[in-house]
Amino acid sequence: MPEKNLPELITLKRLIDAGGKHMQVDTHCTVAMDGRDFPVYSIALGNPSLDVPALGFFGGIHGLERIGTQVILSFMGSILARLRWDSTLHQQLESMRLVFMPLVNPGGMWQATRCNPQGVDLMRNAPLSAVDRVPFMLGGQRYSHHLPWYRGPAGAPMEPESLAVCDVVERELLTRQFSMALDCHSGFGLRDRIWFPHAHTAAPIAHLADIGALEELFSESYPNHNYVFEPQSRQYRTHGDLWDYLYLNGTSYTERTFLPLTLEMGSWLWVKKNPRQLFDRVAMFNPTAAHRLQRVLRRHLIWFDFLMRAVNSHGRWVPEGMARKQQRRRSLAHWYGA
Repeated sequence: MPEKNLPELITLKRLIDAGGKHMQVDTHCTVAMDGRDFPVYSIALGNPSLDVPALGFFGGIHGLERIGTQVILSFMGSILARLRWDSTLHQQLESMRLVFMPLVNPGGMWQATRCNPQGVDLMRNAPLSAVDRVPFMLGGQRYSHHLPWYRGPAGAPMEPESLAVCDVVERELLTRQFSMALDCHSGFGLRDRIWFPHAHTAAPIAHLADIGALEELFSESYPNHNYVFEPQSRQYRTHGDLWDYLYLNGTSYTERTFLPLTLEMGSWLWVKKNPRQLFDRVAMFNPTAAHRLQRVLRRHLIWFDFLMRAVNSHGRWVPEGMARKQQRRRSLAHWYGA
């Protein structure tokens, strides 16, 4: 197959070429498929100093969910276009770091599977087991790589793609006093959701007050948005969640703040409008009509831009002292009924 059949990688390479001196590009591993080697890139721009906050965008962890990669590529293209004229953006990038991994699982995207070429679901691959009950199979299984949601062999190292994500997060995000990550997926429900940890337990995270403050900030700034903010555990729990693993390892021994979020785009709405997509495993997770694709690529740019501003200005909204305790109580009541 010619490489043109993976257009997301072609677009990413063009953006890298267009970024030139603005971008720091690393290749963390390569994935061999059908006689070709597909690189797993990370791209960083902005201030590299560890004294500034950072924001990371991740996509393509599940090969079927191409829209996650496409949304990030669209945002990267917007950033590069604005760098030519937008002095405000240049000022933003002087005081923060942006990191992109738009295509974590190129092998899975190439073969149109959720898993990587070894049959491993990268979002079930971290060495972390759920402490609460998980749904059968969906929560992660070790029976066979021929079945979905395979975690990988017990005791085996993490997959190279998973390790690449960990390397980028540990080097670019967890080394800073404040950082956030957004992982872009599709396939759950009729509405777009912003999920936050935990996935391995129903217990709230230590930084629940920060999440609650962020949700209030966004809702006040954009009161007509249509996102549902909630802990992932409200919908289902899983073994081996990559973001739970990075959050716990990155915050348990430091006073740094790392807030990993997941954008779960509601693909059921696309299927509802065109039921024939049910018979195509790729179309089940992605908008197929050109006008719907354009709408999706356009809609989430507001959320992405908001996250940039929130990270850059985190000192103005992260609650402290008594306000932090009050915010945590409100968030517990809102999401956990406590």
